[in-house]
Amino acid sequence: MQFGGIQKTSLLDFPDRIATVLFTPGCNLRCPFCHNWRLVLDPKPPFLSEETVFQILESRRKYVDAVAITGGEPTLHQDLPQFIKKLKEKGFAVKLDTNGFFPQILEECLPHVDYVALDVKTSPEKYALLGAKDLTGFLRTIEILKQGTVDYEFRCTVVPGFVTEEDIPKMGELVKGGKRFAFQQFVPGDTLDKSFNNVEPYTEDVISKFAEKMKRYVNEVTLRV
Repeated sequence: MQFGGIQKTSLLDFPDRIATVLFTPGCNLRCPFCHNWRLVLDPKPPFLSEETVFQILESRRKYVDAVAITGGEPTLHQDLPQFIKKLKEKGFAVKLDTNGFFPQILEECLPHVDYVALDVKTSPEKYALLGAKDLTGFLRTIEILKQGTVDYEFRCTVVPGFVTEEDIPKMGELVKGGKRFAFQQFVPGDTLDKSFNNVEPYTEDVISKFAEKMKRYVNEVTLRV
C-alpha cells in the first residue's frame, strides 16, 4: 500500500489509546464539507510506502502501539487487508475508519482489526448529495458490525444542513440496535466546497438534543464537541 500522509501521534483518533494515524488517498464520495479533500480529489506524491511506514512505526514503538487508518476511504484499496494483517502480526492495535461502501474489503480486514468507526453522515435520502448512488454496501456494513464481535462505533460529524433534527430518527433507524453512536462537532474551514468554510456549527445544546433522540436507537451515545 501507499499512503498520502501520516500523523505520528494522536490522542483523539483511537479510543483510550495513543495512536499513529495513516491517511489513504482517494475516496468514492464527494462530501462538500470534507477537510481531507486534497487526498480525495488529487492525491499527489511523494506517497509513503509500506516499508517507510513500518520503519516509522518501529522507531516509535516505545511511544505508540496503535495505528488508526483513515482517508480518503481506506477500503477502496484491495491490499488493505494484507497491510492490516502485517500490522497485527507486528503487535500493533488497529482502528479502521470507513464510510462503509465496500463491505467485502471490510470483512477481509475484520479478523485483524480492534476497532471500527463507521461514518453515518446523514439520512439515507441525503446521501445522493454526497455522491452516493447506491447504499447497498453501506447498509450491509452496518449489519456486519452489529452482528460481529469487533468493537465499533457509528459516528456522525454534525454538519448543519446535512444533519437536522428531522434526520436523526431516519439515521437512528439505520443503526437501530447498534452498540455506540458518536456525534462529532463540525469545524468549518478548508472544506471541499468553499461555501462550507463559513458555515456556523451547531451549539453544544443542539447536538445534545440530537444525542437524546439517538438514545432511543442505540445502547450508548457519546458527544465529541
